[in-house]
Amino acid sequence: SFTDPAVSMDLLRAVLQPSINEEIRGVFSKYMKFFQKAAINVRDNVGEEVDPEQLIQETCRSCLEQAKLLFSDGKKVVPRLPHEQAVPKRARQMDEELNRRGSPVPKKRKGRPPGQSLLNDRGVSGMAAWKLKASEPVRRDGPKWDPSRLTETTTFVLGSRANKALGMGGTRGRLYIKHPHLFKYAADPQDKHWLAEQQHMRATGGKMAYLLIEEDIRDLAASDDYR
Repeated sequence: SFTDPAVSMDLLRAVLQPSINEEIRGVFSKYMKFFQKAAINVRDNVGEEVDPEQLIQETCRSCLEQAKLLFSDGKKVVPRLPHEQAVPKRARQMDEELNRRGSPVPKKRKGRPPGQSLLNDRGVSGMAAWKLKASEPVRRDGPKWDPSRLTETTTFVLGSRANKALGMGGTRGRLYIKHPHLFKYAADPQDKHWLAEQQHMRATGGKMAYLLIEEDIRDLAASDDYR
């Protein structure tokens, strides 16, 4: 009873979509070990403020966006995720070359020593943007980490709000990279549930949430760098 071709095709798509989704999930499961290894490698290099699960989710979404090129009519441009705008030209060319070859995993070049991770094998990739500059590892020592500082009257601030208060709201996690000496507490699922119930934050799912000591943030805000 439908005469609109697009409506007819979309009805068929809706019927087949559950099966298509299941097969797509199976494809991603095949390559998930590469994503997980790379995401953990990024976290180890940058610091615990990096959420591997979020990185993996973003990478999977990027894969789906790039897969649209397989059905491109030559006119439409596939939108890129925000972090991909900063990816060097060489990485974009590699991405386009791999799409043409139809292989999501590049062949290893001759002479490459065994044991190299997929991240190194890809050379410069979209995840390289997360490395920024060689940042310091997270330190858990020094006066900011003195246990005696924490009492029943100690007040805290969410890392995301501290980030915005210091003018770094546009870059998630920049505060932790710039000031790795700060004490920070990683909220567990129960903590995040309570914080969301008290309307201190939105429900974040798998995203990391940190609590910092309010006094430390006030000291930073009053310093020459932020005044």
